[in-house]
Amino acid sequence: MKQYNAIKAKYPDALLLFRVGDFYETFGEDAIRSAAILNIVLTKRGNGSDQETALAGFPHHSLNTYLPKLVKAGERVAICDQLEDPKQTKTIVKRGVTELVTPGVALNDEVLQSKTNNFLAAVHYGKKNQGVAFLDVSTGEFLIAQGDVAHIDKLLQNFRPSEILVSKAKKQTYEQDFGTEYHAFYMEDWVFKPDYANETLQEHFETASLKGFGVDHLPEGIIAAGVVLHYLGETQHKKLEHITSIQRIAEDEYIWMDRFTIRNLELYGSTSFQAVTLLDVIDKTISPMGGRMLKRWLALPLKNKEAIDKRHEVVEYFIEQEQLHQKIRHQIKQIGDIERLISKIATGKVNPREVIQLKNSLEAIVPIKAQAQHSENTALKKIGETLHDCEVLRSKIKETLNEEAPVNILKGNAIAEGYLDELDELRNIAFSGKDYLDKMLERETEATGITSLKIASNNVFGYYIEVRNTHRDKVPETWIRKQTLVNAERYITEELKEYEAKILGAEEKILELEQRLFQELIVWMNSYIKPVQENAILIGQLDCLSSFAQLAIDNSYVRPVMETSYDLEIKDGRHPVIEKQLPIGEPYISNDVFLDREQQQIIMITGPNMSGKSAILRQTALIVLLAQMGSFVPAASARIGIVDKIFTRVGASDNISMGESTFMVEMNETANILNNISDRSLVLLDEIGRGTSTYDGISIAWAISEFLHEHPTKPKTLFATHYHELNEMCETFNRIKNFNVSVKELKDNVLFVRKLVPGGSEHSFGIHVAKMAGMPQQVLHRANKMLKKLEKSHSSEELTDKIKKVQEDDEMQLSFFNLDDPLLEEIKEEIIDIDIDTLTPVEALMKLNEIKRLLTSNKASKV
Repeated sequence: MKQYNAIKAKYPDALLLFRVGDFYETFGEDAIRSAAILNIVLTKRGNGSDQETALAGFPHHSLNTYLPKLVKAGERVAICDQLEDPKQTKTIVKRGVTELVTPGVALNDEVLQSKTNNFLAAVHYGKKNQGVAFLDVSTGEFLIAQGDVAHIDKLLQNFRPSEILVSKAKKQTYEQDFGTEYHAFYMEDWVFKPDYANETLQEHFETASLKGFGVDHLPEGIIAAGVVLHYLGETQHKKLEHITSIQRIAEDEYIWMDRFTIRNLELYGSTSFQAVTLLDVIDKTISPMGGRMLKRWLALPLKNKEAIDKRHEVVEYFIEQEQLHQKIRHQIKQIGDIERLISKIATGKVNPREVIQLKNSLEAIVPIKAQAQHSENTALKKIGETLHDCEVLRSKIKETLNEEAPVNILKGNAIAEGYLDELDELRNIAFSGKDYLDKMLERETEATGITSLKIASNNVFGYYIEVRNTHRDKVPETWIRKQTLVNAERYITEELKEYEAKILGAEEKILELEQRLFQELIVWMNSYIKPVQENAILIGQLDCLSSFAQLAIDNSYVRPVMETSYDLEIKDGRHPVIEKQLPIGEPYISNDVFLDREQQQIIMITGPNMSGKSAILRQTALIVLLAQMGSFVPAASARIGIVDKIFTRVGASDNISMGESTFMVEMNETANILNNISDRSLVLLDEIGRGTSTYDGISIAWAISEFLHEHPTKPKTLFATHYHELNEMCETFNRIKNFNVSVKELKDNVLFVRKLVPGGSEHSFGIHVAKMAGMPQQVLHRANKMLKKLEKSHSSEELTDKIKKVQEDDEMQLSFFNLDDPLLEEIKEEIIDIDIDTLTPVEALMKLNEIKRLLTSNKASKV
């Protein structure tokens, strides 16, 4: 226990698995937590004494069963092993922590999900920007970025790290910025220093600088990356040859989506129970590398037209060449997770069967390489030429290992026959014993005349000769009696003892030799880490493009036309997720959407609840996203001017934990949109202002629409609303157009047609929806009476008149100034003469004050 306490003191925040004989034991608080998570028996040691402590344990060979459960529960687990053979010491066995497994640092297949990265992240707070680094130790992917809190928040939302490292000094700031939804570990502040980070990274990559990786201009990101590598060292993960490079997440190359948009569009996660996400619908990948890459492509859709077109060309080629497409998919199916297998080789945690899996996977790449090389598509041909056939590696594994190699090297028979003569000889001695024993039995039977002689072995006595009591008098004097049974006697001979020693010696040598030869193979394979990783990336890309082709074939998707214009035109667009959830035989009602910056910049969509307004908004964003990922899209045709930012404000959600109401969350999200729009932005607003009173809501919605219309960037916008008063805006603002989702009124009900048609809608049909939901008749009757009463007292004409009055007042304010007024000419010249590049903030305020004074005096004189 003294030894345990000393080791535990070094890892106070980890759950310590302490190896005692054939068990891993936990003590005290660790035992209580372990027993609860693993559902194992909690006992006590030293019952009733001062030394009484809780105790819980499990057999050492069950580590792979229990460890994943602890890690998935968010525990950091320190594995403390016996560092010497107990037989070789008369004192307490030397023990030490051989590995610290945390949610972000895991290589166990039971912890990892095949189609999901397991990222360890670090966030560093700089003076102006924040830095972030993501490392998946199971694949070797190492990514860094830096930017403001919103950018870091978006990346965390996209990459969903299992664990985030943060400075203890910044704990409060971090929780304010990013909340507590991620598993965070707080580290000492000295680790977050630029010199230490640079030194750590340069030492790992064996370079004099980080310029070769193109990340040297990201000082905050470099510090975060240094923290990640330091943490791996602290958790006893020293073998990291598979981490061969570090990449920048280039913000300028991908569509910007804030965390609200990622959540609202339900790309790969949803707050709703059992909701189907976009990823669930589009993922037709058949390899772990492809599954992980598809997630990355969805998180980071492209903005470069040329790169998008290349992906579309490959998808189109696959659809046209169906036979080639199916052949390649068949081969990809045979490929295991080569990215994680090669990482296991680098970390020394691979077993013989996994090496055989790697060899088989590399063999499946050979026909893919040949088929891609001979294709007529340029991008596909390039992939084929870049794939490595790894012939030397495959041959070496083939000649070294048995095709039926075991999972555990200690089981033996891992090394192939004929690889080493010495090993073959030892195997002959150890495993051809039956012939030798048969001959010995024949000789002894003839010499003694005992026909019922039997040679056998057990764990206690080893080999022995068994003689029935009826023949006991025929036993030679040279035999040594070993055991007496009821009906027989057991003996050993010198020859049998020598033979046994020879066999046991051979078995030990075989085990030793096999372990050494396997270890030599693993060390030799380290030189092939880079080419296998490159293969993994290329197969991942090929799998994603093949997946897009399959998706298009299965669901009648079309190739979108990508343009550098600002237009967005979708004919018969469909929602990719909703159309898959409809009952069999029910068609999805498709819709057209056209947006540009000259004629139809803002579409105001009115219509009742449940008519499909939100679906039209979401499907427009998803079609753009799919197109810029490189996929075909669910539409009859689509013409898409490259979009650089997608903003959505869809649905209501409270943030109670941060003390924010639904309306506050809505205003935060909308403010974020209005402060970050660009000329290529796509803005989707749903029911803005509904969280407050009607007049407040209409005023806010009107002002937001006006702001978007008058903004110099003229962002393309879809605005779904219940406020029919906003239909009046199209009379004043020429780029706002009214549309509604049509319904058919029946005698006592409504039929949702779900078709987007020009013109505004007059009714919300909220009471009809309440009726469909099964609201009591008494409530519905009362609601209808109240509605008629309210419609009389607060007619929409009254509200419209008030809005028009505000507009007229605005115009009257402007009419104070005659456009031919010399004063305006004077102000114009003043503004044109300003050199903005050299103007200081104080001079700007003084100049503004001067213009204000001129205007005020002019207005007073007019009045």
